[in-house]
Amino acid sequence: MSRLHRDAMKQLTNDIVSGRLAPGDMLQREVDLADEMGISRGVARETIRALEERGLVSVRHGRGATVRSSAHWNIFDPDVLVAVLATSGGQRTLTDYLDCRRILEVAAAGLAAERATSAQVAVIDAAFHGMEEAAGLPASDATERRFHEADLGFHQAVMAATGNQALGVLTERIHSALLIARYPLARPDYRQTRGLPEHRRILDAIAARDPVAARAAMSAHLDTVASYLSEATRAAAVDAAVI
Repeated sequence: MSRLHRDAMKQLTNDIVSGRLAPGDMLQREVDLADEMGISRGVARETIRALEERGLVSVRHGRGATVRSSAHWNIFDPDVLVAVLATSGGQRTLTDYLDCRRILEVAAAGLAAERATSAQVAVIDAAFHGMEEAAGLPASDATERRFHEADLGFHQAVMAATGNQALGVLTERIHSALLIARYPLARPDYRQTRGLPEHRRILDAIAARDPVAARAAMSAHLDTVASYLSEATRAAAVDAAVI
C-alpha cells in the first residue's frame, strides 16, 4: 500500500469512525475525492476498495460508496481499531476485547496445562523471559513495544499449547489486534509487582500440569486487566467532565 493510499484511507477511516461521515452518507465520486485529496483517481479507487474491505462502506455500481454503520466494521483491522480507540467508543471496544479474552484464554490455559508438550512449555517460558528482559530495560517506545510483543507471544504460546488448531485460527485475528488494543491499558509501573508475577503463575501452573491452577491464574490476570480498564474509563469520564 502506497503512502498516498494509506494516508487517504486513514483520513476517510477517521471521518467515518468519528461520525463526521455518518451511516447512509455517500462518499464523493472518485474524481471529486481525487481532486480534494490531491491523489490520482487510481489511488482514490483503491482507497474506496480498502474501505469496503474493512466494512466501512458499501459500494454499488452506478451509485457509489455509502457509509455503513459500526455493526459492519471489521473491528479486528488495525486501521479501524486505531481510529475507534481514539473515540469515546474506544473504552467499549476494549471491554469487548476483554470479554473475548475471558471466554477464550481462561479455558485455553486449562487445556494447555493438560496437553502442553515439554517443547511448548519451553516456548511459553521463553516468552516470559522476554517479558522480564523488556521490563528491565530503560523506558522508551522501542522498549514498550518489545514488552508488548513478548507479552503477546506468551499468550499466543499458551494458545498453541492447547494443541487445538481451530482455537488457534479463531484467536489469530484477536492476537493480531492485541498489540494495538494493549497500549491504552499498559501499566509499566506495575509490571514487577503485578504483570510479571501473574504471568509467572500462569506459566508455573501449565508447567505443573495443573489445569485448575492455570485457569485460576489466567482469570486473575484478566481481572487485573479489567481493573486497568475501569481506571481508564473513570479517567476518561473525568476528562470529559472537565472539558
